[in-house]
Amino acid sequence: MISAHLLAVYIAALFVVYAVPGPDMALLLQTSIGRGVRSGFAAAGGLGVARATHVTLSACGVAALLRSAPWLYDVVRYGGAVYLAWVGIQIFRSPVFALRAVGDARGGEAGNEAGNEAGNEGGNEGGNEGGNEAGNERGTAAGTARSQPLRAAFIKGLLTNLLNPKALLFCSVLLPQFVRPDAGPIALQMVELGLVLLAIGACFDAMYVIGAARIARWMRAHPLAQTVQRWAFSVALIGFALRLSLD
Repeated sequence: MISAHLLAVYIAALFVVYAVPGPDMALLLQTSIGRGVRSGFAAAGGLGVARATHVTLSACGVAALLRSAPWLYDVVRYGGAVYLAWVGIQIFRSPVFALRAVGDARGGEAGNEAGNEAGNEGGNEGGNEGGNEAGNERGTAAGTARSQPLRAAFIKGLLTNLLNPKALLFCSVLLPQFVRPDAGPIALQMVELGLVLLAIGACFDAMYVIGAARIARWMRAHPLAQTVQRWAFSVALIGFALRLSLD
């Protein structure tokens, strides 16, 4: 087991890392402001899976392979830069009143659900099986429509972090610094450090998502703020893409 003192230093280092603005933070803030809390947490879930993958690959020595094969590192790096730039462009092209549209969509979904329920009840009372089937089909279609934005947000979070080779190299550099051969099995220490990294990351992600969602309530009444927000996050993500491609 890792000593309490070493673990405290490790947690402090993670706090500093997660508090520094980066593409993950920018994506979470933009998704939560533009799509709501559920999409924000979906993106956070994708980031969590990507971090777990990086910790696992780091423990398996894949990071050492990237360091020894510069061409492979460049392939992943440029791929991640292109993806970040694409996300930034999509944010820039999103409608100014996207937040209002989200609210309207939720209202429309609620109306559809109410109509489906009414149709189902009417079908049950009247014994109309056709009405029940139509209501069930509409409910299924509505559920599918709601799940698509969440799936897209999850994939964005996953790829944003997974295609950043610096995140993998960061894990391969940071985690071994806190491993002590005399403190027990190396694999167990790596698992412990990885779980702490994921837990701290999830806490920061949740804080960003909830905070951004509260800001969104104010931004619904201020279209100019929405425009500034889109420009800011688009420039930030494209800037991160340029930095990743040039480093």
